[in-house]
Amino acid sequence: MSVNGLTSNALYGSNVGRVTQAIAKASNRTGVDFNYLMGQAQVESAMNPTARARTSSATGLYQFIDQSWLAIVHDHGSKYGMDWASNAIEQTSSGRYVVSDPMLRQQILDLRNHPETASIMAAELATDNRAHLESRIGRKAEPVDLYLAHFLGAGGAAKFLTSMQQAPNAPAASLFPAAARANASVFYDKQGNARSLADIRATFERKLNAGTQAAGSSASQPDMLPDTTQTVMPADYVRIAQERLALNQTLSEQQPYPEFAPRAETARLAYLMLATLGR
Repeated sequence: MSVNGLTSNALYGSNVGRVTQAIAKASNRTGVDFNYLMGQAQVESAMNPTARARTSSATGLYQFIDQSWLAIVHDHGSKYGMDWASNAIEQTSSGRYVVSDPMLRQQILDLRNHPETASIMAAELATDNRAHLESRIGRKAEPVDLYLAHFLGAGGAAKFLTSMQQAPNAPAASLFPAAARANASVFYDKQGNARSLADIRATFERKLNAGTQAAGSSASQPDMLPDTTQTVMPADYVRIAQERLALNQTLSEQQPYPEFAPRAETARLAYLMLATLGR
C-alpha cells in the first residue's frame, strides 16, 4: 500500500456510483464500518478504482501491493467465488505468495481494479488486522489503527502502536527504515526532520477523517441492490481480456506468427468466467 503519488484514469467519474455501492456491499457483508472503508478509499486512491502508485506496485481502489493482494485473495478469495484464484496462490517457505502461471498471476493482480473485489478484500483485511491488533495492543482498535495496519501491515502496526505507548516522541523512521525510504513524506517533514510516532498517527488520523468527509460518507449508506451477483463478474474478464489482448497485440509484432498469441489467453479468460459463475 502506498500514500505516494498516483496515476489515474480519466474514465473514473462514471464509476462513482458503482464504487460507493461496492463499498456498501463490503461493509454489509463483513461488518467493517462503511465510513472507514469510504475514508480509506478516498485517502488511498481518491476513490479511483484504476489508480496506480508511481513508486510501488500499489494498484486499485485500496492500493494493494502485489504481495498483499495475493495474500488476502489466498486467504479469503474462496468465500466470494474466486476459488480459481485462491487455489492458484501458494505461499513459499520464505513467506512470499506466488502463482506458477505468470498469465494467471497477472489476471489475479488485475482484479485490484475491480471495485467489488477490491472493496471486499479491503474489508476482510481490516477484519484480520483488527483481530491481530487488539490481541497485541490490549484495547479496541480505532479506525486510524486499522489504517496504520493497512499501511504497515498488521505486525508493523502492532509494533508502531506498542512502541508509541512507551515512547510517543520516538522517531518512527528508525523503527521502520524500509517504509521510511519508500514513503519519505510520511516519515520526514519538509526540512528532513524525522517525525515522531505520535505525529505520524495524528497525521494519519487527520487524513482519514478528511478522506471520510471528502467521500461524503457522513451520509447514510446507500440502499443496497439485491446481492445476486458474484464478486467478480464476467464483464470484468471481458475488460481485462481487451486490455491484455491490446498489450499482446503490441508485443506480438516482434514475434513470429503473432496471430496465435492472444488465443490461449482468451481461452483462459473464458474458463475463468465459467469458474467464477460456478458453471
